Amino acid sequence: MIIQQFYDKGLAHASYAVIRTGKMIVIDPARDPQPYYDFASQHDADIVGVIETHPHADFVSSHLEIHNTTGAVIYVSKLTGAGYPHESFDDGDAIALNDIKLKAINTPGHSPDSICILVEDEEGDKKALFTGDTLFVGDVGRPDLRENVGNITAKKEELARQMYHSTRDKLMKLPHSIVVYPAHGPGSLCGKNMSPDLQSTIGRELRENYALQLMDELTFVKTLTEDQPFIPRYFGHDVELNKKGAPSLHDGIAQVLKPGADYVLDGNITIIDTRPKQEFREGYIKGSINLQNGGKFETWLGAIVNPNESFYLIADTTEELDEMIKKAAKIGYEYNIKAALLPPANPTGKLPQLDLARFTAHPENYTIIDVRNHNETAGGLLFNHAITIPLPELRERLGEIPANKPIVVHCAAGYRSAAAVSIIIGKITNVPVYDLGEVVIEMGI
Repeated sequence: MIIQQFYDKGLAHASYAVIRTGKMIVIDPARDPQPYYDFASQHDADIVGVIETHPHADFVSSHLEIHNTTGAVIYVSKLTGAGYPHESFDDGDAIALNDIKLKAINTPGHSPDSICILVEDEEGDKKALFTGDTLFVGDVGRPDLRENVGNITAKKEELARQMYHSTRDKLMKLPHSIVVYPAHGPGSLCGKNMSPDLQSTIGRELRENYALQLMDELTFVKTLTEDQPFIPRYFGHDVELNKKGAPSLHDGIAQVLKPGADYVLDGNITIIDTRPKQEFREGYIKGSINLQNGGKFETWLGAIVNPNESFYLIADTTEELDEMIKKAAKIGYEYNIKAALLPPANPTGKLPQLDLARFTAHPENYTIIDVRNHNETAGGLLFNHAITIPLPELRERLGEIPANKPIVVHCAAGYRSAAAVSIIIGKITNVPVYDLGEVVIEMGI
């Protein structure tokens, strides 16, 4: 038996292939199916099945595309209400992969339709558990993503109670030696306390995972529902898209328009400029939002841009444009791209540079905007008189920012503040807007 993990750092997403004597099953595949095809070819195996542990919120799955290309059967819980060809896979169901078995365990909690997949080897011994978003290394899945979307909705408190019983009544009773393979690692917004490790064992989780320690149900519910990270705008959209099955990645990318330099932009459409902030600062199209190409571009794109919102996409080169289109497609946003463009030859805006000495001497002369998340600012502010508006909320809360003195924006490391400055300066033009950015770190604040 071969188990292979495929890990996407941008979305902190882990998918898997299980091979046994020429047959392969893919679990929770990412949007691009090519790595699974390549792996199957490398091992001279046929992809015969795809298992979805639940309709994912944070990425678009290629389960339907793999089915259409290979004929592989899609397995998913009957509770999902899947709108694509599939076979139900719930408690008591098993898939025979030659002489090993993959068995379904219904584990509601992260979502009402979540399942885990238990692997038994040719001797019938329990060896591995693919836990989806139910159990992570050091954490369990957040319970607040299915209050308004999906085939079955439930309040977070109810899902937290279900998670308590899924873990205590099912997963924690499994042999301690079973290897745990989760669908996410650190940086994912599907949990709040994930370890850097990308696999574990039941025994280790029993010892180290805060959510599996001795506590009553009420304490567990309170612990699990508090201090969860923000929910990006695209999460509900991706649940529904994965529930019905996404179009092929190639078709989505192919329809993106790439016009020439003479293309006239519609002034009412959002512009996402993915260049480094220094390049953006030196010249940009007024109204652009600077979401730099980086490790978490997909998440911030889906946190700031609405699922039904069209946008232009700008990158430095044609190669980078292709890369950014593919990143947008990972969250199902490729059809939102009105056109993909190279940087403007005649930029209409330029950002001012902060006089750090003057700011440090008299910070009270500036309106300071802290765009860190609520869980970050709860521990205290870096500037006592700062206005706190998390970046995902900024576009809707611009009216809360006074425009009677210069504005300085900061986050923790500079990525979010660059985006925030570009958003603010598109609305407030009568006073300068400065990016403190990584200077916060340099100042030792």
